[in-house]
Amino acid sequence: MKQVLQDLRTGGTEIVDVPCPGVTSGTLLIRSSRSLVSVGTERMLVEFGRANLIDKARQQPDKVRQVLDKVRTDGLVPTIETVRNKLAQPLPLGYCNVGTVLEVGANVSNFSPGDRVASNGKHAEVVNVPKNLCARISDDVDDESAAFTVIGAIALQGIRLTAPTLGETIVVTGLGLIGLMAVQLLKAQGCRVIGIDLDPARLELARKFGAETVDLSTGQDPITSAQSSTKDRGVDAVLITASTKSHKPIHQAAQMCRQRGRIVLIGVTGLELSRADFYEKELTFQISCSYGPGRYDRGYEEEGYDYPLGFVRWTEQRNFEAVLDMMAEGRLDVKPLISHRFSIDAAKEAYKIVGGAEPSLGIMLEYPLAKARDTTTMLNRSVRFADKPVAKKSKACLGFIGAGSYANDVLIPAFKAAGASLVSVASNGGVSSLQACKKFGFQEATTDVGSILSNPDINAVVITTRHDSHARFVLEAMEAGKHLFVEKPLCLTRQELSAIQSTYISKKEAGTPLLLMVGFNRRFAPHVQKLKTLICGRKAPKTFIMTVNAGPMPANHWTQDRTIGGGRIVGEACHFIDLLRYLAASPIKSHQRISLNSTTQDTVTLQLSFEDGTIGTIHYFANGNKSFPKERLELFCAGQILQLDNFRRLKGFGWPGFTKLNLMGQDKGQKACAAAFVNALHKGDPPPILFDEIVEVSHASIVLSGD
Repeated sequence: MKQVLQDLRTGGTEIVDVPCPGVTSGTLLIRSSRSLVSVGTERMLVEFGRANLIDKARQQPDKVRQVLDKVRTDGLVPTIETVRNKLAQPLPLGYCNVGTVLEVGANVSNFSPGDRVASNGKHAEVVNVPKNLCARISDDVDDESAAFTVIGAIALQGIRLTAPTLGETIVVTGLGLIGLMAVQLLKAQGCRVIGIDLDPARLELARKFGAETVDLSTGQDPITSAQSSTKDRGVDAVLITASTKSHKPIHQAAQMCRQRGRIVLIGVTGLELSRADFYEKELTFQISCSYGPGRYDRGYEEEGYDYPLGFVRWTEQRNFEAVLDMMAEGRLDVKPLISHRFSIDAAKEAYKIVGGAEPSLGIMLEYPLAKARDTTTMLNRSVRFADKPVAKKSKACLGFIGAGSYANDVLIPAFKAAGASLVSVASNGGVSSLQACKKFGFQEATTDVGSILSNPDINAVVITTRHDSHARFVLEAMEAGKHLFVEKPLCLTRQELSAIQSTYISKKEAGTPLLLMVGFNRRFAPHVQKLKTLICGRKAPKTFIMTVNAGPMPANHWTQDRTIGGGRIVGEACHFIDLLRYLAASPIKSHQRISLNSTTQDTVTLQLSFEDGTIGTIHYFANGNKSFPKERLELFCAGQILQLDNFRRLKGFGWPGFTKLNLMGQDKGQKACAAAFVNALHKGDPPPILFDEIVEVSHASIVLSGD
């Protein structure tokens, strides 16, 4: 299927053949008929892409600080590579889509195939959208009008925060799509509206919708106009929908308002506020968040939990429905807002207008109905890039399930460097798998995991998806007879671990043993290998202190969710439990956890004891500072000390024949870890990490997480 993507390095727009997404639980699979280019928002993205690195940095000072912190802790070369990889990821464009439902996923009861729906889907022939971000379209609203639903919801949410009442005077500053729809919605609510802009054509549209106007291009003074229109009382509220770096719109809004007036910002402006402006009039100022309550709430948007109507009257979805109702009743007319129409095949021409000087307002993308043969191609969930057979010289013929940032930035290049054949890569949306194909030479991009598991050319699967899916994919891959590399963790619960153990053992007893490895890469790092050599043969018990400056993670982040990410102990601290288990070379005898009293429970001390008398402490702290190294290991043994600092510097204290080993950049062992797995497949060597150790570490991680 065709989809519009943007190159963040250049700002260029591409129309690319992408694997069609599949329907998932709680989502709708929608075949697009129209999508609207949001000129204001998407112009900012195009301009950001066209900017050079210095200008990009100026626009994102917070990101610059993160980069500088990473340089200090990880080194210059890894940091540059991370930035390049981030900019190389294509960005799917669009969020105003209309189409017909093809399929509904599990847990969807209020939509059916054949329904016409408006959604925040991308500019693509087929989109997969969560049910709470969709709204059914009545027969009274055509597809072109319905494509404005999401933009209308943005305007409506700002109006709801403004809380206008019948007869009030409201100023709308900025008469783009959102501003002109806000004018109509405010007029429908019985308000007097004053529209402010520089563009005569947009001002004319506002007047047709019933607004008084102020033309800034002719020098009209909005403050004087507002005062004369309100008998010197001041306006009741100002809705700012403009996009500018200037602080002037906020200052003007404050001067136009009456005492205790309201200002709501929907657009993007400078935010240098004058205390005197707000203090003397006791003004209120609020920033509106997108479509309404539910926005950026994973429970609402991704998991499909609705807010109770009696407590949250207007959610994102209910705002969509309200906008569509206004269209059906004829009180919201968006047809005059369409300035251009393009076929999806000509989307590049549309984006030349978005990033150019030609006047535009609503740019409509159309998706012509395809013929039967073309429909089959459009719905194809795999895109082939090479028809040649898989190279038989490689015994590691890989299929990747998951193509996120870590897979694209670290794992895929590591496996390619190790000599593996890259056969197929799967992702939910198809864009990241397509990028992996182009960058690394996979033969196929797909959104169908089943095609990887059933592919006879693939003998090993690499799993890099969200943590809650690991156990399911591990079990399915083992049943399909595939060797496995699983990015940590192996699983999230003891029940899942037990099922994996049983399947692994049954395969071995049936004479079809499988290689299963978890990406515990720290044990393969060059410093750790040197450290292991130094302590080899020393029978005296050792003491380990592992300090992990993990940094804070929001409580609502998916990794903190015990059912999805497993929490940070299972999700990340398992690395350090494995590292101590490897260096101790002795089974874990006991373990306990001491937690700082916090809601996230991710500032903890884990204490391990081993059967040979060795003890280890892991300080996994989320309450530190990024300028301090993230990972530090100290080993004490028979009057001697080794200190490993952030996988860049290893020092010996009182260690005969060894003082230090330094690297220019950080090396956490990812490449060596992938190479060990590939070599085991090539040569039939023993597993790089014994299955019993993987189970032991996984069990300890799960128990220490509180399961």
